[in-house]
Amino acid sequence: MNLSDVRAIVTGAARGLGRCFALELVAAGARVVAGDVDRAGLRQLKAEAESLAGHLSVAGLDVADEESVSQFFEAADAQLEGANALLNNAGILRDGLLASGSGGEVIRYPTVQWRKVQDVNLFGPFLMAREFASRALERGTRPAVIVNISSLARAGNVGQSSYSSSKAGLDAATRTWALELAGSGIRVGGVAPGVIDTPILDDISDEAKAELLAAIPVGRIGRPEEVWQAVRFVLECEFFTGRTIEIDGGAAMGGA
Repeated sequence: MNLSDVRAIVTGAARGLGRCFALELVAAGARVVAGDVDRAGLRQLKAEAESLAGHLSVAGLDVADEESVSQFFEAADAQLEGANALLNNAGILRDGLLASGSGGEVIRYPTVQWRKVQDVNLFGPFLMAREFASRALERGTRPAVIVNISSLARAGNVGQSSYSSSKAGLDAATRTWALELAGSGIRVGGVAPGVIDTPILDDISDEAKAELLAAIPVGRIGRPEEVWQAVRFVLECEFFTGRTIEIDGGAAMGGA
């Protein structure tokens, strides 16, 4: 698929990796509809894309809400006349140990946090992929591609059971959907970034950042545009499906 022929939906596009993906696509001449719960961030993104070769429009989107997803696709279809690419990028962190402490001071990981992470990181991509694939099948859109953004933490990482399990589930969905949809001309691939320089690092202490950096063999944190290179490969390579590419500088999590 040539990038200039891409008609893409990008979730979680107001900042971080999603913002990078949306701008790179538009710079390459693609048409993009960017979705996020952050309306102010979307407005800023749209202004930044005005001078680029392609076209970008924005719409509010809560990937974990079925009605919001349906309304978003109606707006996206009006702009794109049928999307042929979906970048499932939206995701959240709610880190914490399963249980910690001793005696009367034991702290349990909150159920509401677990459910929120699963809703956004796994249920959300399911809703988006289901709607995207259904509409592509109805229109006979070929080729089409779904790119799921996973994480190095999918292998497990201390304090990230909710996040790690959601990304491991997304990897399984990537493989399953690829097998189910291949005969209809829809590819499904994944990209699993390691530690990348995005706003999410603002919430991490300098000490924690130093520990993360020490675990990366190439000796530095990754850049969003380096993750984009992997996403671009999935979009462009018509022989790629059912796999997840790791972009992590050779790092490992969870003691692996």
